[in-house]
Amino acid sequence: MGMLFGKPKVSRITDHDRAVLQMKQQRDTLKRYQQRVEKLLEKERELAKKLLSENKREKAKLLLRKKKYQTEQLERTEASLDTIEKLIQDLEYAQIEAKVIEGLKVGNVALKKANELLNVEQIEQLLDETKEGIDKQREISDLLSGALSSEDEEAVEAELNELITVEHQKVIDTLPTVPADDLPVTVPEIKKEEKSPAKQIALEAQ
Repeated sequence: MGMLFGKPKVSRITDHDRAVLQMKQQRDTLKRYQQRVEKLLEKERELAKKLLSENKREKAKLLLRKKKYQTEQLERTEASLDTIEKLIQDLEYAQIEAKVIEGLKVGNVALKKANELLNVEQIEQLLDETKEGIDKQREISDLLSGALSSEDEEAVEAELNELITVEHQKVIDTLPTVPADDLPVTVPEIKKEEKSPAKQIALEAQ
C-alpha cells in the first residue's frame, strides 16, 4: 500500500551508524559477561574458603585454579572492552569530522559565490569613483570659499538673516490675535441682599 500511495521510506541510517551500533552491542555483551564472571569468582572464592574449613584442600586448590583461569579471562575481557570503547570513540569522532568537513565544503561554496558577486575590480572602481566624488565636492567647497569677496560674504549673511526673519514672521502669524478692546474696570453692582419675610416682620415690630 505504501508503494502505491506514496514514496517508500528511505532509511537515514548509514553504514557508519550501523558500525557504531554493532560496536556498542558488543561492548554491552562484554560488560554483561564481565559482571557475570565477577559474581562467579566471588562465589568460588567463598566456596574455596568453605572447602578449606572442611579440610578439603585438593578441591579448594582445584577451585582456585579454575578461579585463576577465569580471572585471566576477565582481564582479557577488560582489554577487549577498552579496545571497543576506543573504536567507538574513534568512529563517533570520525562522524563529527565528516560533518565538519561537509560544513567547510558548504561554506567554501558560499564564499566562492560571494566572491563572484563582489568582484575585486568592480570594488576598486567603486572606491575610485567615490574618492573622485569626495575630492570634487571638496574642490567645489574650496573654490566657493576662496572666490567670494568680503562684500559677497556680507550679502550672503544678509540673505540668511532675511530668511530667518521670514521664518520667524510665519511663526508669529500662526499665533492667535490679541483683543484690541480694553478690559472693563468697573465692578458690577452687587445685588442687595433680599430680606426674608421673617426678618421683615421683626423690623416692622420694632
